[in-house]
This record gives sequence, structure tokens and C-alpha cells, in this order.
Amino acid sequence: MNDSGSSPQTYAAIDLGSNSFHMVVGRLDKERLVLLDRLRDSVRLGEGLMPDKSLNPKVAKRALACLERFGQRLRDIPPERVRAVGTNTMRQINDGGAFLRAAENALGHPIEIISGDEEARLVYLGVAHGLAVGNETRLVIDIGGGSTELILGSGMEPGQRDSLHMGCVSMSRLMFSDGRITEDAMNSALLRAALEVRPVRYAYRAGNWDRAVGSSGTIRSIRDVVKAAGWSEEGITGESLRKLRKKLLKAGHVDKIDLEGLSDERRPVFPGGVAVLSALFDSLKIERLQVSDMALREGLLYEMIGYVKHQDVRQRTVDSVGRRFGIDIEQARRVEMTATALLSQVARDWELDRGEYARTLAWASQLHEIGLSISHSGFHRHGAYILANADLPGFSRQQQAILAALVRSHRRKFAEAAFNELPDYLVEPSRRLCVLLRLAVLMHRGRSPDAKPMLYLDVKGNRIKVSFPDDWLSDHPLTRAELEREADYLEKAAFQLKF
Repeated sequence: MNDSGSSPQTYAAIDLGSNSFHMVVGRLDKERLVLLDRLRDSVRLGEGLMPDKSLNPKVAKRALACLERFGQRLRDIPPERVRAVGTNTMRQINDGGAFLRAAENALGHPIEIISGDEEARLVYLGVAHGLAVGNETRLVIDIGGGSTELILGSGMEPGQRDSLHMGCVSMSRLMFSDGRITEDAMNSALLRAALEVRPVRYAYRAGNWDRAVGSSGTIRSIRDVVKAAGWSEEGITGESLRKLRKKLLKAGHVDKIDLEGLSDERRPVFPGGVAVLSALFDSLKIERLQVSDMALREGLLYEMIGYVKHQDVRQRTVDSVGRRFGIDIEQARRVEMTATALLSQVARDWELDRGEYARTLAWASQLHEIGLSISHSGFHRHGAYILANADLPGFSRQQQAILAALVRSHRRKFAEAAFNELPDYLVEPSRRLCVLLRLAVLMHRGRSPDAKPMLYLDVKGNRIKVSFPDDWLSDHPLTRAELEREADYLEKAAFQLKF
């Protein structure tokens, strides 16, 4: 693979939203992203979410059929250039991971479940790339099927961001479930949306930004309708929304909505989307909303290109977290160098030769002492909690879970439960990464800046042989004692350590 940018490279981003599944395919050609293909299917995943958080089998079947079609389009694209993420409804499904596994099998690629905060960051990244370069402050609004993201940012950098628990599907199901569009139902929807915005409205009100921009299918559909009706020539205005609400009330039922620019598949969730955007206009004092055709999936594409150019936002996040929690940078660097050297010796035998494993081990090394800022006693547990629950820009929930498992188990006994919560195909690779992290930490437990000898690893399955220079262990009895204790810990985790 040539990452120099001298030859075209194809990338694909998949956004599994609560209303629609989207895929966008782009080509990086001499530093320029050219969009080649867009696929969209109105799956309405949020419609199938049951009260017990399981997924209606009919909706699940519809979603898997869509993913199989997407998977066919991805066959000729290298796996490292494909990224798929699930948002609000995927975050809520609670079926022991059954649907996620089926979805990954249908697509043929892993699916990351991202937080609302991460969703907002990626939305902003996509929208920002479609706007002129400048230092103005922007309010970006993205109304999805189950959540609405609000972001303040400048240039390519998002600042404050919030994910609100309302979207076109959830609001339509809640307030217009029988299809009728009455004045009482619309007023109730407006009030409910306003209550959801209330805790953050002052942060996002007019005066805190220079321009308001909307993305997502809901907002683009509203833009198309008000423009076709002649109510707004550019973007969406408050007056055009008022006229649109009157038109919906006159229709009286979703089946009777007849608006130029509105697709049949968007019609069932349109009233809920209009109510959400209307409440945002009123609460945030928006006069005009510019509409962007870029959104989360474009943000994913630009993020992947950033990874190729070694501009990984996740490293910036790790650096920022390290500073915030006062991590001993020199100690972290020593552990990272040793862990990375050990990985290079066993990567092929342990099937850890994907670049993502090296990055994960490096980040875990840099953050393994994050919990010391809270307490020295059990700091590995505190660190794991922070990594599992903090908002870490660039990281999916799954990536955070892996980091948390590595930090939780980098000392003392192996916390098997932390690894068992990961997808099956990641359990053993993550456990093996943890062994390497444990050995690196062990070698630097004395926190000495003095150089350590190169360890030589020979692995066969879960059997590990560690070799030291002649007589080195005899001259370092404390390290030998540590290794003997480590062998006991690893034996209980089904690893056999010899030295």
C-alpha cells in the first residue's frame, strides 16, 4: 500500500444511523478527496427498538439485507480503508451483542459503536470540510433518527458539543405514532424538544456563534421542501418553518402529506424532524440555517485520510489526557518503547501484525498510570474506569473498552471479565497485548532512567519464553522475583511464562 498520495486510494465510510444507513466511497488522489459513490437505505432501525432494548426481527432482517448490499460494494477495498460506525440506536440495543455480530458478518467489516460526543465531533469534521476556510465560530446541528448533535467550532476544530436524546424517528414515534398530525400533538412535540434543549440552550444561543449550519437527511429534506415551496431561497428560515408546520397540520396525517421535495420514505418521520428543528430555532434564536451536504460519513472519510497522513486525532487525545492527569511522561515513554519492541518480536506468531494493535499497545503504555492521579491504591482499577467512561475524541466505545481492559490488567491478577466483554475476535489479541504491556511495566517498575537490556521473546500459542543476556538476572534478583510472581499471575490466565 502506497500512502504517499502519489496514486489514487479508495476509502469507504459507513454510518449506521437510527433512520438511514449511509455509505460514501471516496478516492484520495494527490491530497484531494474525490467522492465516487453514495449509497443510502432508509432502514429505520430506531423503529425496531423494543421496550426491552432488543431489536424487532423484521427490522433486523431489513438492516442485515442492507449491510449485505453494502458489503458487496466493499469487496475490492482494503479492510484498513473501511470504517463503519453505529450511532444512537446501535448504542441502545441490548441483546448480548447478537445483532452487532450479525451486522459485522453481513458487512464483512468490524462496526464501531461510537458515543454521542464522538458522533458530534465527526459530524463537525465532515461539515467543516465542506465550508470555506475561516476562523468564524460555527454552530452545527445534525438531527438524526434517535439523537440530535449540537457543536460549536472554529475552522476544523470542534469545541463544545452535546448529544440530545431526540431525533426524527424517536419524536415521530412518541408524538405522531398513529400518523395523525394535530395541533396538540405538534405543540407537545415542540414542548418536549424545547425541554430537551433547555439545559444547553444558553451555550448555543445566537451571539455565541457567527453562522449556523445544519446537516443530516432531516434538515436537507426540510431545505428541499421550503425551497420548492418558495418559502426560502437559501437555507431554512424561522418563517419558512412556521409555514411548513401549518402545511403539515392542514394535511392532518402523514399519509396525506403532499410536499414537493419530500421523498416517500422520509414522510413517516418528517413531522418529528420538523418539530425538533422548530424547537431548536426558537430556543437558540436562529434566524437562518445554512444547509450542508456533508455529515458524519464524510467526517469518517477525512479522519481516515488523516490517519494515513499520520494526523491521528486519537494521539492528540492521549497526549491531552496525559497532561490533564499528570502522567509521568518519561516513565510512560520507557514502558512504551519496551512494549513496542516486544510486540515487534511476536507480532507475526501472535497475529498482532495489524497496525491498529501497535497503536493500541502504545496508547495503553502511555496511559497505564492514569489512575495514580486519583489514588495509588488500586490505581489500575481507577485508570480503567476513566478510560472506559471518559469522552475520548477519536475513540469508539470498543476501542475505549480495549484500552480499559489493558490498563485494568496491566498489574496484579488478570481481570478476565474486562476482556470477556469485548467482541469474540478481539478477546485473545487483547489478552496477548496485555501480556506484553505487563512485561514492559515489570521491567521498568523501579522507574530508573537507566537503559534496560533487550528482552528476547519466543512464543508458541500461549507459551512464552523470555531470554535475558547472560548473568543479568543473577545480578538483578528483584527482577527475577518479580518474574516468578508474574509467572503465577499469567498461569491463572492460561499463559505459561518461562525465563
